[in-house]
Amino acid sequence: MEYKIIGPGPYQATKLWNKIIELFRAGMSLQKHRIHFRSYDNCFSASEAVEYLHDLLRCNQNFGPDVSRKQTIQLLKKFLKNHVTEDVKGRWGTEDVEDNGCLYKFLPSSPLKSFPKKAMCRSDPPEFPGWEENEPETSQEHNPMKSITMRSDLWYKRHSIAIGEIPACRLIKRRELMDADVEEIWKFMTLLHLQRILGLDSLNDVLDTKLVNPKHIMHNVYSTIKQGVVILEDKSEELPHWMLSAMKCLANWPDFSDMKQPRDVFKTIADYHSHLKEPLLTYQHFDAFVNVLGLLQKRQVAIAALQVCCLLLPSENRRKLQLLMRMMARISLNKRMPSLSDTVGNRMLMVQTFSRCILCSKDEVDLVELLATRLVVFMMDNYVEILNILHTLQTTVEEHVAHLRRVQIKYQGPDLDAALSTHSYYSWINTDNFEFQKSSHAEEQLATLLEEIIVNKKLSVKDKKKKLKQFQKSYLGIYKERFPTPESEAVLFPEKPKLKPLLLFFALKKPFQPFQRTRSFRM
Repeated sequence: MEYKIIGPGPYQATKLWNKIIELFRAGMSLQKHRIHFRSYDNCFSASEAVEYLHDLLRCNQNFGPDVSRKQTIQLLKKFLKNHVTEDVKGRWGTEDVEDNGCLYKFLPSSPLKSFPKKAMCRSDPPEFPGWEENEPETSQEHNPMKSITMRSDLWYKRHSIAIGEIPACRLIKRRELMDADVEEIWKFMTLLHLQRILGLDSLNDVLDTKLVNPKHIMHNVYSTIKQGVVILEDKSEELPHWMLSAMKCLANWPDFSDMKQPRDVFKTIADYHSHLKEPLLTYQHFDAFVNVLGLLQKRQVAIAALQVCCLLLPSENRRKLQLLMRMMARISLNKRMPSLSDTVGNRMLMVQTFSRCILCSKDEVDLVELLATRLVVFMMDNYVEILNILHTLQTTVEEHVAHLRRVQIKYQGPDLDAALSTHSYYSWINTDNFEFQKSSHAEEQLATLLEEIIVNKKLSVKDKKKKLKQFQKSYLGIYKERFPTPESEAVLFPEKPKLKPLLLFFALKKPFQPFQRTRSFRM
């Protein structure tokens, strides 16, 4: 049976739960078993179920090869409690499954979980300063630069071929951006970036955007040391000094030669993190991080999504996550580190010990341990990239803020250059119908704008090429849809036929012969 990856989308955990039940029912072998001098048809032993389900989970790309046998038993307990299975005597509702010979059977129909109905979360977009703001203060009467229409025949003869006729224009000074405006811009563009990476039409089902704090985003970007670790303003949120020392000792083992009992130190660290009030990825962002699981086969895409998700975390959570992930990764890769457990290796010990304090759901989710294991393994292997600053997003936001603060020139009629800017792209979104979603409507308008540039006969060839190049740089995907091949671009600017040299029209049939004097004309 094909194990299809469940991609990003709402109700990710519920979809995975229903899928694994379907696969387990379809593939588990049912046989006749005898126990306590009595035979039972169409049943299976607990050991057989553990063996089959363990292989099923390890081979399934939604969970991966790091699933332990203990986690498999925990899942079978969930099956029994949720009436997916029952013992051969019809008992269910408890979680007393062990890896032994007890017999179980399926019910005639296993109850699949339905998708809960969530109220649509609506959020208003950030209000960007528009062209019409402060219009009275920048009217032509008060503007030292008056509108000038240059239409003289002399000027036209000199300059119309080079740059075209200049329409009436005026300077527009925008209102000053407040700190709250910049924060909303950061929030808007960060969520829009995450939505595009996940490929969703809306973030409403995976994240409550109203609870996203833009101050956390900006602090996580700007308040960091050289290694990218967040610096906290409130030192009371910092890890205790003794905890930092203990984590540093294990992360740099064996540089601290005076520490002879690393197991005791590890137990102290594990005990501290097991008593956190909330997982480091927070309850609020559980669905967002679970959605990234559908992208793990595309490593770079998953890393980009996790980079954005981790920017949304409170600064104290991000710092603790950075320090913990660094310690976990170094221990798992340190061949000189003695074994910290008698049953599992150091790598799996890191995952099993800390996965629940990193990712957990406030409401009971039956697959939470498997989901956490899958995500934590990926984050531990790629923590340097995931917890680094997303410089592309930072540059985009900073350029956009600088654009909004810049004095603008407004021309009569449509301003194509402004339409190509990031500001105009966002100002097209209707505030009444706005949701933080991948706006197909905006993409349609961008495609329409591209067509307007193509068919505009008033633009010179030079200006048209310049605007198309700018459009291609800003919106490559839409440009590629319109011009998929270089030949389709070449049709827009056909080459003028070249005149053949005049000599070609008078080509000689015979090559030139050297001049020879055959006769003297002297008398």
